[in-house]
Amino acid sequence: MSALLERGGIILYVIIALSVVAIAIIIDRLIYFRKIRTDEGVVLSRLKAAVSKGHFDEALAICESNPSPIANLSKVGIEHRSFPEEVIKNMITDAANMEVPKMERFLPALGTIAHIAPLLGLLGTVTGNIQAFGVLGEFGAVGGNPAVLARGIAEALITTAAGIIVSIPAISFYNYLVSRVNHMIIRLENRVNELVLVLKRGE
Repeated sequence: MSALLERGGIILYVIIALSVVAIAIIIDRLIYFRKIRTDEGVVLSRLKAAVSKGHFDEALAICESNPSPIANLSKVGIEHRSFPEEVIKNMITDAANMEVPKMERFLPALGTIAHIAPLLGLLGTVTGNIQAFGVLGEFGAVGGNPAVLARGIAEALITTAAGIIVSIPAISFYNYLVSRVNHMIIRLENRVNELVLVLKRGE
């Protein structure tokens, strides 16, 4: 393994470091979305129970004590319950847009890693080939040092493969997480709209 890292050069170390960052981001976001999904049902059921009884202060207290996207959107709906239904829905939509940056946290970094990893691999290919052809240019095809030549070619091939290996899962998870954010926003809006109907029926 150490020999492989040595042949890959400093660019391979950079690619490995980026892969560690990408894994950390993916794990962080998956845990975050799982927690949101778990809390969502519990918070919403408690809010509906409180709102249906007209206990709006209790509902607001639930939102305050359970900071999450569903609680933040519900709080907007409850605080503006006296407004027309269409106005409440527009305010909830605006609040949902404010939650997007929280859900997309670190995703731009993941997307950047997905795009630059293969470029770094290509850079390793270029530097490896420069080293390899430099040997041929200095000593000639016959007198060249085969070990140095092989090392340059190995660096080129290893970094290219490493860049692609990091990029493929990073792109896949990036697209998955972005899609999940979009679906989550729509679901949150629908859930809160259900709460709005409960609010309007209780008037």
